[in-house]
Amino acid sequence: MNDEQLLRYSRHILLPELGIEGQEAICAARVLVVGAGGLGSPAALYLASAGVGTLVLADGDEVDLTNLQRQILHTQARVGQPKVASGREALQALNPEIEIVALHQRLEGEVLAEEVARADLVLDCCDNFATRHAVNRACVAARKPLVSGAAIRFDGQISVFDLRREDAPCYHCLFPEGEELEELRCAVTGVFAPLTGIVGATQAAEALKLLAGCGEPLVSRLLLLDALEMKWRELRYPRDPDCPVCGRR
Repeated sequence: MNDEQLLRYSRHILLPELGIEGQEAICAARVLVVGAGGLGSPAALYLASAGVGTLVLADGDEVDLTNLQRQILHTQARVGQPKVASGREALQALNPEIEIVALHQRLEGEVLAEEVARADLVLDCCDNFATRHAVNRACVAARKPLVSGAAIRFDGQISVFDLRREDAPCYHCLFPEGEELEELRCAVTGVFAPLTGIVGATQAAEALKLLAGCGEPLVSRLLLLDALEMKWRELRYPRDPDCPVCGRR
């Protein structure tokens, strides 16, 4: 670390649980953020400000006026631009020393597998079950930790899936693919703007803890937030030994 980095990240370095070794691990990391919307915006901003060396933003959408109520990476001047281009501009203005890779596409197939394999950690900040399950399968195959979040209406949830632990469940263990789950979209049901900030920032916190090797991540635990009552609940869930995604290790 040079003198400017020591000063920029000094408030992290002062934390004994993190220290200079943890900050160096953060600066050397490559993190894939799937989705540059409501959750990806605060998550990416905090990861960039914390010094994650390479941030890969993947999103196939463009900035829309309706996004600006909660997607704080973007501005009205960038409406119509790809979200990843808008996000790269915001993140580089915040921290010009990190690398931002902008992928204007919906990751799937071999491209998804390759990006997950190259990353040290993945954040699922998307808004649909198909992508969540595809990202989970890729993370299980590459044994990469996955920080998953979701937010709709006034309800949020966060969990961590880290297949580097032999007893850890995957996303499919918690939400089996193919079950009758109602998929809600913000465009139809709405979402409370600060809720996406709370969930996305929590995802960033879990990611930084994993990268720095400090604290206890949300493995086998699901945090649920009711923002109307501002109440948190924690549910514990086990690994499914018969899970078709992670059952054979």
